[in-house]
Amino acid sequence: MTTEKVLFEAIANLIPTLEVAKISEERKETLQPLIDFIQNKAESKQKIRINFICTHNSRRSHLSQVWAQTMATYFNIDNVSCYSGGTESTALFPMVAETLLKTGFEVQTISEGKNPVYTIKYAVNEHPVIGFSKKLDDDFNPKSGFAAVMTCSQADGGCPFIVGAEKRIPITFEDPKAFDNTPQQAEKYNERSVQIATEMCYVFSQITI
Repeated sequence: MTTEKVLFEAIANLIPTLEVAKISEERKETLQPLIDFIQNKAESKQKIRINFICTHNSRRSHLSQVWAQTMATYFNIDNVSCYSGGTESTALFPMVAETLLKTGFEVQTISEGKNPVYTIKYAVNEHPVIGFSKKLDDDFNPKSGFAAVMTCSQADGGCPFIVGAEKRIPITFEDPKAFDNTPQQAEKYNERSVQIATEMCYVFSQITI
């Protein structure tokens, strides 16, 4: 990695510990369409836009957006812009921000209210991810030429067609929301974050440039 793209130390130290080898062959098949999309764009020197979509854009879609952007930097894949959206707008769940903070990201709240806006920074000189809940077709998100990655089964089933998406890819994760207000909450959010990080690490490690 070039000096300009240095990830924060805790994140850079975490990535080599991710157990990519334990990803099942079945799961790798699920991830392959995203690898193909990124590879094709990289080979043709096109902008790589990925919009991670879940029902409420509050948990899994944000974790996926942040980790995908981080892994693109880690593996030196240029021209990658990651987004997230929902079938409805709610708020980024605070435990997601807390989980990322504990992992080594710099997280700042730049706007309060019912739908706070966060900056989530992963590298010294890279733009932070702007984290807030929004509908998938929000003006903040791309209108065409993107891959729509469906991160929850409800959004996957409820959105058979995504306007403007070049490719629609279901890669669903279990919702850590099931453990909200339980003693296992922090552990389960971290578990889901690590799973998503591991799978995004695998995806971007497969790209040849």
